[in-house]
Order: sequence, then C-alpha cells, then structure tokens
Amino acid sequence: MRVLKFIVFFIVFQVSAQQGGMWIPSLLEGMNEDEMQNLGSNLTAKDIYDVNNSSLKDAIGHFNGGCTSEVISPKGLLLTNHHCGFSQIQSHSSLENDYLKDGFWAMSLKDEIPNEGLFVEFIVRIEDVTEAMLKGVTDDMSARERQSQVDKNRNEVEKNVQKEDWQGLKIRPFYKGNQYFLFVTERFDDVRLVGAPPTSIGKFGSDTDNWVWPRHTGDFSIFRIYADKNNKPAKYSKDNVPYKPKHFLPISLDGIEEGDFTMVFGFPGRTNEYLPAVAVEQITQKVNPSKIAIREAALKVIDANMKADDQIRIQYASKQARIANAWKKWIGENQGIEKSDAIAIKREFEAEFTKALKAQGKENQFGNILPEFERLYKEFETVNIKRNSFLEVFFRTNELMQMTFRAAQLEMSAQNGEDAFNKTRESTIKRLKSIHKNYNVKVDRGVFKSVMPLYDSNPDYNIYDKTAFTNLDNALKLLDGDPKTVIEKLNADAAYRYAKPLILEFYTKHEPEFQRLNTQINALQTQYMKALMDVLPEERYFPDANSTLRVTYGKVNGYSPRDAIYYSPVTYLEGVMEKYVPDDYEFDVPEKLRDLYDAKDYGKYADKKGKLPVCFLGTNHTTGGNSGSPAIDGEGNLIGLNFDRVWEGTMSDIYYDPEICRNIMVDLRYVLFIIDKYAGAKHLIDEMKLVHPKK
Repeated sequence: MRVLKFIVFFIVFQVSAQQGGMWIPSLLEGMNEDEMQNLGSNLTAKDIYDVNNSSLKDAIGHFNGGCTSEVISPKGLLLTNHHCGFSQIQSHSSLENDYLKDGFWAMSLKDEIPNEGLFVEFIVRIEDVTEAMLKGVTDDMSARERQSQVDKNRNEVEKNVQKEDWQGLKIRPFYKGNQYFLFVTERFDDVRLVGAPPTSIGKFGSDTDNWVWPRHTGDFSIFRIYADKNNKPAKYSKDNVPYKPKHFLPISLDGIEEGDFTMVFGFPGRTNEYLPAVAVEQITQKVNPSKIAIREAALKVIDANMKADDQIRIQYASKQARIANAWKKWIGENQGIEKSDAIAIKREFEAEFTKALKAQGKENQFGNILPEFERLYKEFETVNIKRNSFLEVFFRTNELMQMTFRAAQLEMSAQNGEDAFNKTRESTIKRLKSIHKNYNVKVDRGVFKSVMPLYDSNPDYNIYDKTAFTNLDNALKLLDGDPKTVIEKLNADAAYRYAKPLILEFYTKHEPEFQRLNTQINALQTQYMKALMDVLPEERYFPDANSTLRVTYGKVNGYSPRDAIYYSPVTYLEGVMEKYVPDDYEFDVPEKLRDLYDAKDYGKYADKKGKLPVCFLGTNHTTGGNSGSPAIDGEGNLIGLNFDRVWEGTMSDIYYDPEICRNIMVDLRYVLFIIDKYAGAKHLIDEMKLVHPKK
C-alpha cells in the first residue's frame, strides 16, 4: 500500500504553465495535457500515446540505441540527424566515393545501402510495474539487499509479461528507483542509408559552432526501415520490403514563428536534475576541468592532422566528432552553472528542505541525508577525478592504450579458464580490427604524447617504436597460441609492459573504491528523491532521463545570454553565406547551394518573407539521445529536427534554467529544400505528406 500511495502522490502536482521536464508519454492525461494546451497545443494525451490506436509514439524510433529518429512516410522513410548517421556514412566512404565530402542520395530502392549492426526500436506499450518491482523491499535493507530483491522481482515480472514472440521488453527505474516502468518494444535490424548531405551542410560550422547559437547546420540524414513480407522485424535480406508504419509524421510547410508551441518526442539519454549542491560543485569544479584538459590536448593533435591529410580526415572524422562533442559541452556546462548560480540556488533549496524537515518532525527519518552527502562526496573526490581521467585516456582519446587495456582484460580472463580466455580473445580480436580500420600511428603517437602526461607523471614515449599493437597483423600474432603463450608474448611487448601497471592500479584500487562509494551515493540519492517528494510535495518533479521515451514541450523563443544581447530564435540561409569561408573544413559552402542562394531558388520552402529558414530555437528540455528527435507542432506535424542545445544552457542535464536553456532544431523546410532543390531527390519528397496547418 505504501508504494501505491507514493505513485498517486507524485502524479498529482500543481498545474502550472512551466516549461522544462521530460515526461512519460503514458502519463500525460491531466496536468501535462492541460499545460501543453495552455502553451498552444491542440493535441490530446491519446493523440500522443495510445496503445489501442495508432498515435505519435508509433512514429518515434530509438536510433541505434543512442539517438532518436522518426518515420516520415508510409514506406518506412526514417529521418534522424547527420551526426547520428555519421558512422554509417563514414563506413561507406572512401577516397573514390567520399560521401562525407560529397553527400549520398539513393535515387531508387536498389541504391539504398544496408548497414550491418544498425537498428531502430519502437515502443509498443508502457506499463507501471512499481508495485511488483518493489515487492518485499523495505527501508532497512542495505543497497545490496535491496538490489537483490529488485532483481528477483524483475525476473518474476519479465516471466509474466504478455507480448509477441518477436517483441522485446525492458524495465527501467524512475525517480532514482522509487518507481519502475516496463517497455514492450519492436526492433528492426534492416535499416538502409537513403540520403545524407555533404558535411559542408550536415556539419556546417563543425566544432566552432557546436553547442552555440546562431546556428546554420543542416544536421539530418535519411534511412529506410525494411521488414519481412509480413511487415515484421527481420534481419537483412534482399527479399525484405519497405516497412509500413503504424504512424508516420506529416510535415508542415507553414513553419514556425516566435511563440509557437513545440513538442520534442524522443529518447533522452541521461540527466541528474536532483543532485545535491556538493555533487554539482564537484562535477563542475573538479571532474569536468580534468576531462576537458585531456580532450583538448587530444583534439589539437587530431585536428591538425585532419586538416593536413584527406585520408586522415576520413579516418578520424567520427572519432574527432565524438571527442569534441563532449569536450565543448562540458565547457558550456561549467559556464552555465556559474552564470545561473545553480550551486547557490541548490543550497538555498536544501536549506528549505532542512527547514521543512524540522517543521514536520522528520529529522530522524531524513535529517542525515545532506550531511552524509557532504561526507561521501569529500571522500569521493580524488578517486572520481582519477577514474574519469583513466577512462578519458584509455578509452576515449588514445587508441594504443585502449588496445593494451583490451589485452589486459584478456590476460585477466585466463584466471577463469581456457573457455573464458578464448571467448575474450574473440572479442579482443574484433575490437582490434575495429580500431585498425581507421587507425593512423602518427596521429595516435601524437595524441599519446599530449594526453599521457595529464595522467601519468612518467610516460614512456618510445613504446610506439617497440610495440606490435600499432600493426594489425603483428597485434593479432600476439594473441595467437594457448593462454600461457599469449600472456608471455603480451608481457614482452613494450606498450603492454608500460600500460599494465596503470591498468592493474585502475582495477585493484581506483575502480573498487569508486564503485564502493558510488553505490553508497546512489542509495542515498534514492532516499533523497523519496524525501524531497515527501517533505516538499508542492515542488515540481519530473523523472530524470534514462534513455526511455519522453515528451518535452515548450515554445519557439529567443533568449538573452548576456547583458544587452538578445538572440532571435530563427536563422536563415543568409547566415550560411555570411559565415562562408572558401575551402575551410568548417565553413565551406557547396557551389550548388551558393548558386541556389544567388538565384533565391527556394521553391515552396521559403517563408512568407521569401527567406529560407535554416534553424530555430525552443524552450524544450533536451539532452543527449534527443539528437534526431522530431519537433512537432500543436497539430502533430513535423516542423523541426532537434540536434543541439545552446552553449549557455548545456548545464540543463543537472540544472534546467528556463531563462537560458534552449534546444536547437533544423527547420524542416531547410531539410526539404536540401533534398529537393540541392540533391534533386524529389522522389523522396513525393513519399512524404506535406501539409499547411496554419491555412
């Protein structure tokens, strides 16, 4: 009964026209529905999420587990960001067929390119399973005991779920483990590349414009979902046919104006809105600066080499984008936290919480939480910084260290027997081949020289001349033989000998200590979430993002980042030309796009003033994972494609400020213009349903 009361409690919030929040689509009736309609929407909760009838949720796909996509035609045409499809575009590119530089457009179904491993997943239905998942869980349980009981309950819930054989299921915690939802899913594994603009359009502005406004990036790519002859999910086959979706999004040609309603529907990855002040302080003042320094050192080397060599540009395009994206985001996050005074605001909120505890006589129940946070984070700081720095060096920036790390895991697996060793060897070989597919020794050596001093005070710069790992054939020879032979060969390799003590230190010291403290912090965070909602019920609580389907709504709005500066919410093709720098890797503009601009040949995609919109801003609360999410108008039509946030508002992952947090979207009229007028792929436009809701 205690669980049921809790569920009812946080659904009944005070209705207000606030913006921000990532809401569960199956729980929109009532407050959220009213709030959206107050902002200008004509959609009902059932228009957005309905189990028995087609609804907007049936057009929203989780793209490869990390981005969002949407179906935009009755033939399974799929729209997402250029940067979400970037690795697929890159994998099909070569010096002879440079799809990164020139773009790619399939002019018929037979020209569409399969992508091994790429998948799109849809949500069939969402169920609240809190009561079943927390059955037998008590407040006096340790974190380990609690998790053991939850895992036991999970097995029972999964066993009793009714679903089709081809469908999957997931159970995810919400409100820091105080509530659980089950998701029944359908996954499609035959997803083919249909179209992508050149990077001079799809990545226009590159690192300089990343996370900032004004923006002029046509960040989109097009895929198609294929199914078997019964319209069911299937692995790739030449006999598969275009998928017939339950719902696809019509596209508005009427565009947007400031003040228009916008809804972003997608799979936001991760937020931590309810962290205590001490945690935010540690992240922004200690952890982020360390990670920023390592990535900045790596990027200087990679960027210089990419500019000097086209082969390296193609090899490292995806890796550079991945490293640069978070690097710049963390810088903006730190600045946003400082500008919004978020740490002080959180401390004021915690003082209010403490005062309410006393007033309600709940100090014995919850009074230890904030002091315990202070104690734990003080102990956590050193290991948190060291562990994050290790991951930056050994996983995200230097590929030689990543290969030695995989080798160390292989050596450790021998302790579990030959079968475990052989299984780990297979995965290690697969990873080495993946790294060497786009590997350049010169670049990686330069990265090592730049980043390793930020982790190890005595790096050995000569290991690149003495290691087998920099050549794939030689690296694979290291792994050939019985476990004893392989381990002997590994320990004779210079790079492995250098890295092994650092890796063992990570496994025996930093990682266990991190996990010990992090487990305690997470358990305390669960108590804190419960306490907040008990003690301060008048506050507004939305669940943190956890890569599950969410709705966030707001309006088209500009913002003021600094004193005496105001940013308008819409950019135009004129802005692209203002930024144009011939032959620059960030700001070059294709000749055909310049010609279309000079002729003002915008077709039916221009606005009422005859200008071609490129991007626009909204107050939607988004994060990583929302890349590729549709921006939907108040009638359920597609108006934009979410791809970024403004730099001043990237701190919205840990603190949302409606004054400066803005998401950035490509205007769908620009997307259609590029497909039609630039690429000449009008057959794709003909598949879509174009509408005029404002007329």
